[in-house]
Amino acid sequence: MANVRLVDLTKHYKRGSEVIKALDGVTLDIDKGEFVAVVGRSGSGKTTMLDLLGLLLKPTSGSLFIDDIDTAQLGDRQRAQMRAHRVGFVFQEYNLLSGLNVLENVMLPLRYAKNGKEGRGRAIELIDRVGLSDRIKHRPTELSGGQMQRVAIARSMVNAPSLILLDEPTGAVDTETAQQLVDLLKRLNHEDQVTIVLVTHDTDISGQARRQIRLKDGRVLTDERVGEGIPVA
Repeated sequence: MANVRLVDLTKHYKRGSEVIKALDGVTLDIDKGEFVAVVGRSGSGKTTMLDLLGLLLKPTSGSLFIDDIDTAQLGDRQRAQMRAHRVGFVFQEYNLLSGLNVLENVMLPLRYAKNGKEGRGRAIELIDRVGLSDRIKHRPTELSGGQMQRVAIARSMVNAPSLILLDEPTGAVDTETAQQLVDLLKRLNHEDQVTIVLVTHDTDISGQARRQIRLKDGRVLTDERVGEGIPVA
């Protein structure tokens, strides 16, 4: 059964008398545990699609189901609860709070999900899994770009979401660090069976996903399996 289902999903904007079709009738299923790369030129609809999946935007029309829940039937509070419990986000610029250390940053989503006491142990475990146990009390200014992105990945998983969304997560790091981050995502995808949807311009990165969806002008141009998604040892 699909973890995520988009049915004729659209997002249109008006600019004066012009209608901008940022996403224009996308229909697809993403199964639980898939590792999907979404690619395309700037303006193809990648970020709009990601924001719709993350319930940051409401569609103009069409349907979006996450874990068989029809998100169109949810009120604002229910959407916020779904984001807190079922969706994790990783952004290119990390979005860590400079005044908090690694553990505190990873635990931040637990506040919104009201799961702080039970989640502390999971946060510590995730920090270990992303290889930052020796940096657990460090602040973001004391970390490299790759380390900050590892913190962001651990933070995205702390509420045990079913879906992780990543917007150009390797765009601000060097090639070697980018590969290390992708290897980490592949491990977590395999071990936790979490669904990963990653937006990227990097063909080396997208080619390592199990499936690649290419957008053009807000529509799906191609949808194919391009890799085995085999976890690294």
